[in-house]
Amino acid sequence: MDAERDDIVVLVDENGEEIEFEHIDTIEMNGNEYVVLIPLEEDIDDDQEDEEVIILKIEHGEDGDDTFVTIEDDDELEEVFNEFQARLEEEFEAEED
Repeated sequence: MDAERDDIVVLVDENGEEIEFEHIDTIEMNGNEYVVLIPLEEDIDDDQEDEEVIILKIEHGEDGDDTFVTIEDDDELEEVFNEFQARLEEEFEAEED
């Protein structure tokens, strides 16, 4: 599949290697923006239920470029994750109706 997708985010790890992620959601909370990503792996089973979710804070640079940064505060991370879970539950309930 060589079709270009708008929901793919490429991040560079600490070793300089590029890793692809699928953008799942953007959450605005407490005056900040966060991005929710999952690793994009070609050989993931469709049945895999325990996918790893990555949540990063979006920092807007003065030059207009956005940077994704790790959330160091565990309480902040938990609050964003709980909001993400609530959104998923709402979406799931809406699909059932």
